[in-house]
Amino acid sequence: MEKILKKYFHIFALPTLIAFLIAFFVPFILGMYLSFTEFTTVTNSKFVGLSNYVKAFHNKDFLNALIFTAKFAVVSVLTINIFAFILALFLTRGLKGSNILRSAFFMPNLIGGIVLGYIWQLIINGVLYKFGVTMTYDPKYGFWGLVILMNWQMIGYMMIIYIAGIQNVPEDLVEAAKIDGADSFKILRSIKIPMIMPSITICLFLTISNSFKLFDQNLALTAGAPAKKTAMLALDIFNTFYGSVGAEGIGQAKAVMFFLLVGVFAFAQLAFTRNREVES
Repeated sequence: MEKILKKYFHIFALPTLIAFLIAFFVPFILGMYLSFTEFTTVTNSKFVGLSNYVKAFHNKDFLNALIFTAKFAVVSVLTINIFAFILALFLTRGLKGSNILRSAFFMPNLIGGIVLGYIWQLIINGVLYKFGVTMTYDPKYGFWGLVILMNWQMIGYMMIIYIAGIQNVPEDLVEAAKIDGADSFKILRSIKIPMIMPSITICLFLTISNSFKLFDQNLALTAGAPAKKTAMLALDIFNTFYGSVGAEGIGQAKAVMFFLLVGVFAFAQLAFTRNREVES
């Protein structure tokens, strides 16, 4: 069987490879090239060097979006993972109704981002109306609205991953620690957390990448208002690319920098947390 698989591997892999080249690799390379050009379509591009990157860095909206996204990512990553881990600990104690609660907490992840954005816009604005303001009145309201939305959507998903990690912790280790006099906090710190580091690695990677890439929820909840001060990077790139004729190259340059930024943070996190994983 192994010989047959090796012999015909390229035949089975070819369709997927072709699809990957057409749908991802070629557009990616073309996008990299277009970031150094001025264009309206891919057939009339004119090479302008680093001009688009210089204009992007001198764009106040882009810098504001970068700072706003970085703050949002830090707060969201911390809150999502902390609350998801606490819920996972609570729902792995053998309580009645745990499976129902797991399903209930996971359900928001199944709802589309645009729908979630409009739902939470109605809810949050309904509360803020009582104080005479809306989320577009001040950027801080939009910021915390996005944080609440992101937490509500992703906590359940991360919780499931943490539950899987906690359930794989050997009971023998926990029982031995209890016999040696370790309390619950020491068991959590010295046994459970080191043993579930693979789950922590996955959850941090997903929350970091999703926080930076947030688009549809941002568009539906605030659309960048007021004055584009709540626009995140993905929304700012979209507005630049489709906002005015002639700015496509600048939008593409922003997209390339956005890709590099997310890649650097995501892979740095992977390298950092994987070094702390404990082999079974």
